[in-house]
Amino acid sequence: MSLVPFFDTDLAKLRGMTPAKLTLLQTELGMFTYGDLIQYFPFRYEDRTVVHPIASITDEMDHAQFVGRIRFKEKIGAGHRQRIVAQVCDATGCIEIVWFQGVKWLEKSLNMGVDYLFYGKPTSFNGTIQMTHPEMEVYKGEQASGKYFQPVYPLTEKLRKKYIDSKAIATLQKNLLEIAFPYIRETLPGDVTSQFKLISKQEALYHIHLPQSETWLHQARRRLKFEELFYNQLRLIKQNLIRKVAFPGQVFSSAALLTTFYQEHMPFELTNAQKQVIREIFADMRSGKQMNRLLQGDVGSGKTIVAFISMLLAIDNGAQACLMAPTEILADQHYQGLKQFADLLGITIAKLTGSVKKKDRVGLHEDLQSGKLQILVGTHALFEDSVQFKNLGMCIIDEQHRFGVAQRAKLWDKNKTFHPHILVMTATPIPRTLAMTLYGDLDISIINELPVGRKPIQTTHRYDTHRLQVFAFIQSELSKGRQIYIVYPLIEESEKMDFKDLMDGYESISRAFPEVPLGILHGKMKPADKDIEMARFVKNETKIMVATTVIEVGVNVPNASIMVIESAERFGLSQLHQLRGRVGRGAEQSYCILMTGFKISADTKKRIETMVKTNNGFEIAEVDLQLRGPGDISGTRQSGAIDLMIADLAKDGEILKVARETAQKILEEDPNLEKSEYAMIREQVRTQRKDTTNWARIS
Repeated sequence: MSLVPFFDTDLAKLRGMTPAKLTLLQTELGMFTYGDLIQYFPFRYEDRTVVHPIASITDEMDHAQFVGRIRFKEKIGAGHRQRIVAQVCDATGCIEIVWFQGVKWLEKSLNMGVDYLFYGKPTSFNGTIQMTHPEMEVYKGEQASGKYFQPVYPLTEKLRKKYIDSKAIATLQKNLLEIAFPYIRETLPGDVTSQFKLISKQEALYHIHLPQSETWLHQARRRLKFEELFYNQLRLIKQNLIRKVAFPGQVFSSAALLTTFYQEHMPFELTNAQKQVIREIFADMRSGKQMNRLLQGDVGSGKTIVAFISMLLAIDNGAQACLMAPTEILADQHYQGLKQFADLLGITIAKLTGSVKKKDRVGLHEDLQSGKLQILVGTHALFEDSVQFKNLGMCIIDEQHRFGVAQRAKLWDKNKTFHPHILVMTATPIPRTLAMTLYGDLDISIINELPVGRKPIQTTHRYDTHRLQVFAFIQSELSKGRQIYIVYPLIEESEKMDFKDLMDGYESISRAFPEVPLGILHGKMKPADKDIEMARFVKNETKIMVATTVIEVGVNVPNASIMVIESAERFGLSQLHQLRGRVGRGAEQSYCILMTGFKISADTKKRIETMVKTNNGFEIAEVDLQLRGPGDISGTRQSGAIDLMIADLAKDGEILKVARETAQKILEEDPNLEKSEYAMIREQVRTQRKDTTNWARIS
């Protein structure tokens, strides 16, 4: 008996595996072992349980399966236009079958008087129903053929060219399952499988690859999705529990400074959502455990004031705080916003970015090391080794997905005695299921209300033919003293074309508004030039900003009241929402105008309708998840957390919720999984792949 665990066995040993096939599976699919193969799941199934009478087949069917005999066949055409055309009939009627490939082989192999089982897409040609290149096999009778669900596996073009199709992979799976059954061990405790009426792991793996009925297929999917999400959540929740034990935090129990700020200097009433988040943060800071919290808040929801209040809790207890932003312009905006509050309370604050001169840094570094400087706002410059705090107690990271995890780890180590409390902020709303999977190891706070006095942005969709009416509306807002953004798309593959779009747009805006000072902003400009252009717009020196998406994140211009998005069909939903958030930051009514051509796809139509219907970023994020899937919108975290093999975060929200609750309950009861009934969970966790670096603990 081999000492190699069964599912680590080399695929080369599997019946039906050839060296050529093995090489392709290794290079194209990264498949090396029995375990890799058995966990390569189909993404859909073709229903082969129904055999249609030929007379009932129409071109409206996606696919059809039928049994028939060849009445006649002929070879037509010459050279590469050569084809075989056959008439296939059953008792109810006839259908035409056409083959353009394998003509010589088919000419010899197709036999009259033999029943064949055909499966393919019916089409209509000159009023006749026909099929081109259907799947075909000799019909072996009702018991042997046609009564099953055919799994369809993800394939690459190279595999198809080498005739490794879904049927070939299904055959390998069948060969594997014949020998694997005794080695498939249960991975969920009996009380969990019985509570949720889940079939066994053996049954699930068999019926996911060779489903005998729709019921079995549904049960297999449900079981495997639950298991995958359960272990995903168990790992994340366990990381969170371990971190809270392994990483103590400074205890910030005094709130006197915060009380003074509330009573004497608070410029407006906080929303209930903001108050709730502040309570959650204060509870973390008093707990003696290091805080690692994600703060989600839609554009303009008031995250910055929450960040400042969090800093006050650190400063009041003798610690320092820092806030890091991804760009100089955003860092400067945060600095100016926080400085007015810090000055009122006698708190020292400074800014550190790449453009701060070396001679100015010397005093800043000294004040930071002595503790005289209490708040530091900056960009990537905060990562530098020369930036040393006396006692960094609170670290706030804005739009954290703009920073690499290794960079963020440097901030973590700026205090060797107690790692600082971490508050990560994002204005990119994350769907609930995605947040649970990407950030399941963090504590999550949400601000889902806009501050009092903010008016919802009015969003409209206009076609290119309405441009003159749009210009007239822009003119009416300009006459009220407002400012305007006009944004053009930027798609990396066609930068030249996009640049031309932008310049053409700039010229047409210049002609339409000859007296109005314009600004222009795009990715080809030097950073210093970008900053100058943006600063002119912030100071109201330019009235219309013609730009690409470089203005997407963070910049606050309360006087800007219109956002025109050109070629809106070329933007994703979350990007449209982020761009819209550049306006509506003052008390005046603001507008977003989405410009498109007349021909737009169904997905684009759905995106535009969603934008017009709602300003709620979380609703928008849910629609975005449905349209694009999690892989495309998970750029918010450099992590393998959503490399899921069978679960679908866009569709399996309920399974995820139940799986998370189950994992939470088990870990609350038995954090180290020491009880005998959790032995199989303990074993499964032990055998699962372990990351070499636990990036989760650094936000």
